[in-house]
Formats: sequence, structure tokens, C-alpha cells
Amino acid sequence: MSLVCNSSRVQFKNPMDHLTSFQSFFDACIGTWVTERTYHYLSHQEVERSHTEFTIESISTDLKTKVLSDNQYPMPENLASLPGFHLKFDTVSETGEEVSQQLNMLFVPQDFEADALKGHYLRDRAYEEAKSIVANFRFDLAHRELLMTTYYTQVVSVDSITLINPQLRIRKILNYRRPEADQPLQEVVLVGFGVEQKAS
Repeated sequence: MSLVCNSSRVQFKNPMDHLTSFQSFFDACIGTWVTERTYHYLSHQEVERSHTEFTIESISTDLKTKVLSDNQYPMPENLASLPGFHLKFDTVSETGEEVSQQLNMLFVPQDFEADALKGHYLRDRAYEEAKSIVANFRFDLAHRELLMTTYYTQVVSVDSITLINPQLRIRKILNYRRPEADQPLQEVVLVGFGVEQKAS
């Protein structure tokens, strides 16, 4: 696994502690979850609620290889130990609209900080667009928060998952209108909040 550590900028005791905490986060996420979400569409001042049931399962090394291949991503070392998952979800909005999707994902750590782990988040199918995609992630060790930032064609999605305990996660989604190159994220078009509870 290729890990880039800028020791001149920050010192950390043991990079393996970062990886252990990261893996523990995902171990707790394996299983079936029930989610109640509220979406605020700021572009047309609409609020929508939805109910989602989704299942997270670990994937084989072969499927991890497929995710890498779909994204034309270089093969990392120790692929078998990288967190990779299959996600399946079914969503029903309060208006009765139904959406179902399945995808495979892989997390490739790239950089250690004193209190965080950063890297790439690969999917063989994106949420907003039906194609494979590479995004960025940052995992906050102290708060057990996974922050994922994806640049789509029209929007930039900043998706946060905070693990409160093994049975409860809090989800926050911010979609920004994609700015011109090298410009900051400013115009929010969607805000989503969710409470996710693991099914017994």
C-alpha cells in the first residue's frame, strides 16, 4: 500500500493505529441499516423526507481488483487488507418515489496526519452519475467521522458519516454547485440529514 507521510509537517506515533481505527469504523458499519433522512433543496425551497434500508458487506479481493480496473487506478500493495464493500440500498420518498442501487467501493489510504487519515474513495458506480468514479476521503480518528468529497459534472458532494456507536450513525450531505476550476465551494444546492440505526 502506497502511503505518503509528510513527517516534516506533522508527527504521529504509529501509522498502524490510524489503520486499525479506520478498519474498526468499517467493521462496525457491516450489516443492515435503517435510515430516516430529510433533504433540503435550496434551489427551489423544497423539503423532502425519505426512508432507506441498506446493507453493507465486505467484498473479495477479486471485486476490489475490479473496482480498481473500472477506475483505471494503479494497483496498490496489500490490496487484500484495504477496506472494500458492497452497498445495496432501497429508498422510498414521502411522495412514493422508489430508488434502488447497488455498488462496490474501495478505500485506499494515502496520507497520515496527527489526527486523521486521508486517501482515495473508489466506486464502480457513482450515486449522482452512472459511472465509476474516484473521490477523496478524510477519516477523523477522534470523532470517528468519515468525510467523502466527490466532484461530479454539475455538483460537488460532501458526504459525512459519523459513527456515534456501533448501532447509530449520523449522516450529513452537502451538495455544492460545481465551481470553476480552482474556485472555492460556495453555492449550496442541497442539504441532507440522516439518522441511521442498525437493524437488529
